[in-house]
Amino acid sequence: MDLRHLPSFGQWLTATGLLSEAELARAESHSQSTGERLADALVRLGLSSAEEVAKALARHLEIAYVGRDEFPTSPPFLQRLSPQYMRQYRFCPLAVEDGVLVVACADPTDPTVVDELRSTLGLEVRLAVAMETSILEAIERYFGAGSTAVQKVIETIGDDDRGAEAGGEDLTSLRDMAFDAPVVRLVNLLIENAIKANASDVHIEPYEDTLRVRYRIDGVLFDAETPPTRLKAAITSRIKIMAELNIAERRLPQDGRIRMGLEGKRLDIRVSTIPTLHGESVVMRILDRAAILLPLDHLGFEERTRRAVEHVVAMPHGMLLVTGPTGSGKTTTLYAALDKINSPGKKIITIEDPVEYQLRGVNQIHVKPKIGLTFAAGLRHIVRQDPDVIMVGEIRDLETADIAIHAALTGHQVFSTLHTNDAPGALTRLLDMGVEPYLVSSVLEGVLAQRLVRLVCAGCRKPYEPDLGEFRALGIDRVPPGARLSRGAGCDDCRGTGYRGRTGIYEFMGMNDELRGLALRKTPAHEIRQWAVAAGMTTLRQDGWHKCRLGLTTVEEVLRVTHQDWEA
Repeated sequence: MDLRHLPSFGQWLTATGLLSEAELARAESHSQSTGERLADALVRLGLSSAEEVAKALARHLEIAYVGRDEFPTSPPFLQRLSPQYMRQYRFCPLAVEDGVLVVACADPTDPTVVDELRSTLGLEVRLAVAMETSILEAIERYFGAGSTAVQKVIETIGDDDRGAEAGGEDLTSLRDMAFDAPVVRLVNLLIENAIKANASDVHIEPYEDTLRVRYRIDGVLFDAETPPTRLKAAITSRIKIMAELNIAERRLPQDGRIRMGLEGKRLDIRVSTIPTLHGESVVMRILDRAAILLPLDHLGFEERTRRAVEHVVAMPHGMLLVTGPTGSGKTTTLYAALDKINSPGKKIITIEDPVEYQLRGVNQIHVKPKIGLTFAAGLRHIVRQDPDVIMVGEIRDLETADIAIHAALTGHQVFSTLHTNDAPGALTRLLDMGVEPYLVSSVLEGVLAQRLVRLVCAGCRKPYEPDLGEFRALGIDRVPPGARLSRGAGCDDCRGTGYRGRTGIYEFMGMNDELRGLALRKTPAHEIRQWAVAAGMTTLRQDGWHKCRLGLTTVEEVLRVTHQDWEA
């Protein structure tokens, strides 16, 4: 909201005759001495009622006023926004209209609420004014007795300052806090709420005056209900004990694992802690076995790409690389490939960092660099185990690349990942590592690049007219007839984002004689890419556009996860 063209609220009140100069001076003096807002000072001094002040503020700012009886029966985002956070900043969401969040707040001149909601929810925000008592009453009504399950647990812990300073606690105190029943229940609730929200990660981040909890949902972080800062040591200690980590070690990063059951499902949770300025930051990655073990034809492949990938997966030897940034679903794709060929007649061995899921019938190795079990060291021994198929979690260096390539040369089938932006870049990355060009051209059978895009929410999907500027950014000149372009308007099911769930977009480069020749000549990646596209390779953006035409995702999503520099 741009307030620069408006007079101050006090000046406006006197100009409109709602307040005299003497009354304004008295209210301003009180505001300066107490630190209260001018609006609150007017009510405190009895110069106006709270309702009159709120209505006047709405007229001054040229925005809507929301009365006590005008709040909706139920608000959006009950699973997204913390009631504690709403009470703190005195606001309440009212509705989502065409992707715009309407919010009633007591102080619309405070930019904090708008900035936080925009960055957290990815929505435009339209403000309205309401009395503070109306907002608090609505929150109480929506959430029942003013407390969520998390808040009720926090209230049972009490208001003492145990755990306020983790550095000052001894080992016995940390252990006692971690086994307190309310702390145990609080940590379990944070995990349960994340699982119910279909979150992939839980971030617990300590700052000087707050403890922030965020869930990563469909690849994007959202704020969750936050416990008080005084509990950060207790929460961290409880998680570390569950993950079998050393609770006394707070100076070094640690990694662990939690195994738990919820609603009949077995869940593995990967835990990482690192020391920060104000305590230990904790990230829990939730690994749901049922969510990752999907067949290849359920991952969002276009039919032609899927057949090409399955052809390489079924080969008796050679190498398949899957590329993309962290969090792009590479492990899911490789596990689906292994599941496709897993049979009693084949011995499959994987070496991973870490082993995310246990696969039935597959021998899996977790690398342990501290004792010398690196990717390269493990690979040397794997090839002596008479495997048919080897999966290497990631090729990070020349030594690992050489051993993996020689394993493929000697008749093994090798799957691995590589961090490159696109499929053609995998060739030059291997050559830049120092792998001999003839080795790359001999063993590499295909490279699959991928990203994950959010799906348009089925509950609030609606057609829309395209913005031609967006499509030009994708390299599209016009929308073909029959395209079912859609976007989500925002609803409770998708927490107002318009998206729910994710799918993959892919580009697959199968090796042939021409590409092998380009690799032998150390051809630059952009030339390899031009040749592959001319030969019929579907790029990431082209596959993304195909899913846009089907109404599965949006142009904004495709642009978000791809880069113009190398897609042009």
